[in-house]
Amino acid sequence: MSVSDPIADTLTIIRNALRARKETVEFPASKLLERVVNIFKNDGYIEDYRLLKDEKQGILKVYLKYEGNKPAIMGVKRISRPGLRVYADNGRIPRVLNGLGSAVLSTSKGVLTDREARKLKIGGEVICYIW
Repeated sequence: MSVSDPIADTLTIIRNALRARKETVEFPASKLLERVVNIFKNDGYIEDYRLLKDEKQGILKVYLKYEGNKPAIMGVKRISRPGLRVYADNGRIPRVLNGLGSAVLSTSKGVLTDREARKLKIGGEVICYIW
């Protein structure tokens, strides 16, 4: 079975694992997903991640982060999807919860957070919001 939107599937896997209080979660790896998960780690939403080698594709293993008994990720939302792409130019990069959250953008300079994209003054496709 082919997957039409692996990013949305990954965000749903993470969201469901947080609700079930899982320590780790695994999903098929890709370069884009690895960069998105790296942004989550740098912003402090997850503990760590590992790329496990598989015969074909590889698996990303993500170690989820909890502060006390609450998850570090309060919400995650897919914005641009295959049926409706959402792009933001330099002046219209969205702020998530007035800067408390992060928007992940795919730009010509790679996958960046909203803060990095504003600093570089470039726009791109808005992949997701996380807070």
